[in-house]
Amino acid sequence: MISRNDLDGRGMGSWWLPVILVVLAFFVLLAFETGYAIHDRQALADQHRSQEQPVQEALKLRQQLEALAGKTAQLAAEGDEGAKAVVDRMKRQGVNLTVQKQ
Repeated sequence: MISRNDLDGRGMGSWWLPVILVVLAFFVLLAFETGYAIHDRQALADQHRSQEQPVQEALKLRQQLEALAGKTAQLAAEGDEGAKAVVDRMKRQGVNLTVQKQ
């Protein structure tokens, strides 16, 4: 006996097409997201490289400031009035001063 489902092509195998379409859509989405993540990673690496030189310059400037502040603190400890005023202002601004021993 032939059933009506067999005649119009909607038999038991008809659920494969939606499953294949969902799987295909999933892989297309996965490929798109992977490409986007690779692009973002490259952009982040470019930003990191572009900031390397300014960071190095800032570190050098900080070392110079710390050396100058240490020498100023040493002068203030030795009794220089101008250095004492500078040290007081720097302390109010939150700069930590340490006297460098020689």
